[in-house]
Amino acid sequence: MKIPLCDLKAQYASIQKEIDDAIHSVISNTNFIQGQECRLLEQQFAAYSGAQHGVAASSGTDALQLALLALGVGADHEVITTTLTFTATAEAISHCGGTPVFVDVDPRTYNMDPAKLESKITKRTKVIMPVHLYGQPADMDAILAVAGRHGIAVLEDACQAHGAEYKGKRIGSVGAAACFSFYPGKNLGAYGDAGMITTNDKKLADWCAMMADHGRTEKYSHDYIGYGKRMDTLQAAILLAKLRHLEEWTVARRDHAATYDRLLAGLVESPYQPEWAKSVYHQYVVRVPNRDQVFDRMKAAGVGVGIHYPIPLHMQPAYRSLGYRKGEFPVAEKASDSVLSLPLFPEMTLEQQSYVVEQLRAALKG
Repeated sequence: MKIPLCDLKAQYASIQKEIDDAIHSVISNTNFIQGQECRLLEQQFAAYSGAQHGVAASSGTDALQLALLALGVGADHEVITTTLTFTATAEAISHCGGTPVFVDVDPRTYNMDPAKLESKITKRTKVIMPVHLYGQPADMDAILAVAGRHGIAVLEDACQAHGAEYKGKRIGSVGAAACFSFYPGKNLGAYGDAGMITTNDKKLADWCAMMADHGRTEKYSHDYIGYGKRMDTLQAAILLAKLRHLEEWTVARRDHAATYDRLLAGLVESPYQPEWAKSVYHQYVVRVPNRDQVFDRMKAAGVGVGIHYPIPLHMQPAYRSLGYRKGEFPVAEKASDSVLSLPLFPEMTLEQQSYVVEQLRAALKG
């Protein structure tokens, strides 16, 4: 049996007509950039996320960069974020001219550890950017409390957290803004790159929308030197079709996670979920001994496991110039050596999950 980490073919098959109709509609009207579907997606995804405004962008990375710029990040500024995340989190900071400052993670949630946050704040700190890793909300009240004492804005990297809930409220407007990725493998994925900024701040939303469209509010009149970070209408149409199914897919992910919890009890360390959080399980991540060997054995058995992430950002060659050393963030480093992502997607069957667990059990025995 072969089981992918994420089965996009199965998802497409389940809603093929809706997707095909959406694509055909855009091709027929030929409004490929800034079409009405982009505006509709902004409205509907913002409402879904509990925010007043949405700004479509060309990727999650571009959404992060636009939001950071809107919050004033530039040269000589620092942005505090986690070291256990995809590199795009830090890239967005760097491309604004800012410097990423890393903080270690909580050993159970893998999210930013609020207790280690305040010691990282300096006069140059402009923004704190927690990541809702694997679809699990970070401890936002604790982070906001630290930020509030120092008058620092909080921007949420929610690129993996579509529909996640923090204390009964969907991620999307807890901080000054939140940024989402619609990369194909995300819980809500496009058929290419796309992203979104959600916020309750109209001024921030308007500025991001203008800068994403070459710094203009009307054709050929450019108030600022902007960017070409717009979302294609084709991607917006696909995402609108998928958004109608996101909640049912999220329910399925949570059900599958509960099944894994039951099947894996006593075998490995399963994901921890605080009582105030509702994860959307973008990844179902366990911790295993001899992770690399287990990974290879699972792959050989046809199971599409993943590692998110094998190298923390402070140890990446791209950030060598920041001067961090191995051992500075021991929790993140330990996690990077032991985390293993198991296949999880809405269309997954009990037979597939049982096979994954069977092969994991065998891989652990060697």
